[in-house]
Amino acid sequence: MRLVRDEVPTPKTRIAFTPESALAAIEQIGYPAVMKPLIGSWGRLVSKVNDREAAEAIVEHKDVLGNYLHSIYYVQEYVAKPGRDIRAFVVGGETICAIYRYAEHWITNTARGGVSSNCPVTEELNRICVAAAHAVGGGVVAIDLIETGEDSYTVLEVNYTMEFRNSIDTTGVNIPARMVDYVLSVAAGD
Repeated sequence: MRLVRDEVPTPKTRIAFTPESALAAIEQIGYPAVMKPLIGSWGRLVSKVNDREAAEAIVEHKDVLGNYLHSIYYVQEYVAKPGRDIRAFVVGGETICAIYRYAEHWITNTARGGVSSNCPVTEELNRICVAAAHAVGGGVVAIDLIETGEDSYTVLEVNYTMEFRNSIDTTGVNIPARMVDYVLSVAAGD
């Protein structure tokens, strides 16, 4: 909601609280759609929902898992990507580096087999990443984006618990050191 409020491009997203409303949200978004867990990592439990039959099966599985977090349904529009996505790292008010994540599968997370390469941080990439970070309070975050055109992006999610597997060597940026420097500067009141 904050991304939308701050006019940061993001896919259509719906949140539902019952199996029936989850199915209605998926139908409203249209197929294919993506269902994500509220809290997760490494692309786990992310599902591409291609049709009503798959939607019913996924909703049923989530409904019986027992944890209340699985009864909150996060549904997002599927956005086709050019075989890759981008993971960008924002520290303070700067996108310090970014990587492309490539995979044959639609989930490109490097923990799931995706391959990373350096992604140059353009002025526009920095602008949209900093705007997304600012929308959720700033600090230290990772932004997952998809290219929607030349120097045009849509933000899939903002990760407040950033992971940077396969990113330090790929970008040449010491991400943990930049995080520590930022935290120390905030603590010092700089």
